[in-house]
Amino acid sequence: MTHNKPKPDDRSDNVEKLQDMVQNTIENIEESKESMQFSNEQDQQRIQAKNERRQQSIEAMKEEIQDEASARENGYQ
Repeated sequence: MTHNKPKPDDRSDNVEKLQDMVQNTIENIEESKESMQFSNEQDQQRIQAKNERRQQSIEAMKEEIQDEASARENGYQ
């Protein structure tokens, strides 16, 4: 029976990945706002609620970017 070794933790590009995720989420918010003009009131409320959750995710990702950037500066110790 062979045992697979876990891959080493590679955090070298986490900041860039998180920044891409933030940008993608912002684009999703903008696109959904555009679609709201063609939606009924119920769908508009759902879109608004989802955008609020997206905004919370963006804030969390920004905090994680700061943590990862600090870790990078400190040599990931």
